[in-house]
Amino acid sequence: MRIPEWAAKYQRNWRDLGLPAKLLMLTAVFVMLAEVLIFLPSISTFRVDWLNERLTAAQLATLAAEGFPGGDVPSGLRAEMLRTAQVKAIASRRQGVRRLVLPVDPQMTIDAHYDLRQRPESWWESIGLRLEQIGDAIAVFFAPDGRTIRVLGSIGDDPDDLVEIVMPEAPLKAALNAYALNILGVSIVISLATAALVYFAISRLLVRPMMRITRAMVHFRQDPEDPSRIIVPSSRHDEIGVAERELGEMQRQLSGTLLQKTRLAQLGLAVSKINHDLRGMLANAQLLSDRLTAVPDPTVQRFAPKLIASLDRAINFCNDTLRFGRAEEAAPRRELMRLKPLVEEVGEALGLPREGSLDWVLDMDDTLRIDADRDHLFRILSNLVRNAIEAIEGAPGSPHGEIRIRAWRDGRRVFVEVHDNGPGVPQKAREHLFEAFTGSQRKGGTGLGLAIAAEIIAVHGGHVRLLETDKGATFQFEIPDRGVHYDPDGPEATAVSAPAPRDRA
Repeated sequence: MRIPEWAAKYQRNWRDLGLPAKLLMLTAVFVMLAEVLIFLPSISTFRVDWLNERLTAAQLATLAAEGFPGGDVPSGLRAEMLRTAQVKAIASRRQGVRRLVLPVDPQMTIDAHYDLRQRPESWWESIGLRLEQIGDAIAVFFAPDGRTIRVLGSIGDDPDDLVEIVMPEAPLKAALNAYALNILGVSIVISLATAALVYFAISRLLVRPMMRITRAMVHFRQDPEDPSRIIVPSSRHDEIGVAERELGEMQRQLSGTLLQKTRLAQLGLAVSKINHDLRGMLANAQLLSDRLTAVPDPTVQRFAPKLIASLDRAINFCNDTLRFGRAEEAAPRRELMRLKPLVEEVGEALGLPREGSLDWVLDMDDTLRIDADRDHLFRILSNLVRNAIEAIEGAPGSPHGEIRIRAWRDGRRVFVEVHDNGPGVPQKAREHLFEAFTGSQRKGGTGLGLAIAAEIIAVHGGHVRLLETDKGATFQFEIPDRGVHYDPDGPEATAVSAPAPRDRA
């Protein structure tokens, strides 16, 4: 269905209006509708009251006529009574006897009849009568001039007694027009005053705060990384106040996220610049270390393989430096291997134990095997152990430290705990512990270690958590075997249909 041109133009104009203008127009319209609902019953009541006054005057004229012998009223007095009652004829019926008090002109034509004796017996009939009276009142405004009407009313409590008048409708129409104009004027004044009060109240309570929130959103969008553009919430406790506080919190989180991503982009750019040169240096070191294998010295022969493995691992780290900036870690190359030798290799790479200052305790079975990527697991343990070393060495007084690695198998999952007796993890750091650039509380730290460890563990289908301890910090992570996924809502991991991994050792 095609919309008429005038309607389409109205819709465009309405869409172009601001919220204050729409509010003012809607308030005025709704108040006028309310006044119309009051106006219609008012004119109906006025019409009924006016006609009842004429019936009362006619009843008085009837009583005066009964004072004359035979009810024969002199012509001069009859004209005065008709003028006073504003009627052309009066008749009454009392105790079943009908009496013509002031006779009607035989040439007169009656245009409408109204009976005011109706007494509704239910609320439904009362509503119907009220609607009928409203319709009769409205019809008066549109009725042609010069009409004559006949009106019937009750006398006393007896429903059979009545008074009847014949009168011109012009006086009623004139009185109703004057009353309607008065009501219209008062309604307009009340509507404007009410609309203004409602407008200013709603504008102050709702429109202005919403415009402030809108301006804050537009202002923030222009430069989301600028903290000064974050909205400052008011002290309101209603829904507007909640919206302001939630918007401010959302803007702070978004600004922080954008700043973090900017730092990540800058970090990636810086790393990509040094990656090539560093990889070349490590390649030269690898060539030199290969020559050490030809030296017959027993000490050299003992440490040369470990040095070569460390250099190979460093080169692989350089090649995968930017992997953390991707959506997810690459799929691990898993194998079923013994865990304890790898943990011992981590300790040797980090110089553990350290005589007199730092103990290195391994609490695990020599035959314990784990299904994981060797290089990935080395990175996980290196990050966790390095964090433990830094926490112990950074503690006030630098007490004698201990790092304990505990591991065990539970079904098709392997649990590993890295415990230190350092100062523990501050409460502030726990809120964003595994988020990049946010979890570190050490001066000069990047906060990447735990984030990288958590991501690699997640790639293996596992989970890492900080345990509540009385002293120090304990990080526990689990690596499920292939074909097992982590269920955070249940005490047990749920196995899916897949073959168990084979021992490659």
